[in-house]
Amino acid sequence: MSRASETPRRSYDEGCLVSHALDLIGDRWALLVVRELLLGPKRFAGLRAGLPGLSANILTRRLAELEEAGVLTRGKLPPPASVQVYALTEAGEALWPVLRSFCRWAATMPGHDPRLFISPTALMLSMRAMVAPRGGPELTAGFGMAGETFLARMGQGSYSVARADALTGDLRFEGASNAMAAVVYGPSSLEASVVAGLVRFEGDPVLGQAFLDRFSLRR
Repeated sequence: MSRASETPRRSYDEGCLVSHALDLIGDRWALLVVRELLLGPKRFAGLRAGLPGLSANILTRRLAELEEAGVLTRGKLPPPASVQVYALTEAGEALWPVLRSFCRWAATMPGHDPRLFISPTALMLSMRAMVAPRGGPELTAGFGMAGETFLARMGQGSYSVARADALTGDLRFEGASNAMAAVVYGPSSLEASVVAGLVRFEGDPVLGQAFLDRFSLRR
């Protein structure tokens, strides 16, 4: 049996730059693998958790293809972990504006079902794409979902998010990713979701709701 890296790649055989880009990252699941790595390296099991509809053999193939294309690289965490992880290269990181544009474009199109699974990384990136640019108080917000933690920083007209080692921040949110998405984008309010036990929250509840109100799927 041929290894995944030996499987012939299909090509559009065109000189168009769009077709060249699709030759590299246009296969099914490829951009979603990139999405899961945009906030930092992940192990194979972590990628599988963020992409539950993707089989192990197809993920192995996509990782090999993206590595061959120069989009990602594989390495090992330092001891004592010493486990293999996958990380984006500079070329892979440069795909963020593409995914951000996809998020904003998709928000204008009918048919989106927010009840379907959304990974913690996908939610964090959608928030990064859909945050309102207006000014507001400078603060940090920590998010804990499915064993992953993130720290968002909101400043005057700026917003950033990164994976974190622990749940910290002026505001701290915990819960399942789909429940968290319902709090971030509605229709659930922070207070109602906390009372219903869907999410846990620590911090100033007024400031917490004001922070969440900065995110909308309506552009």
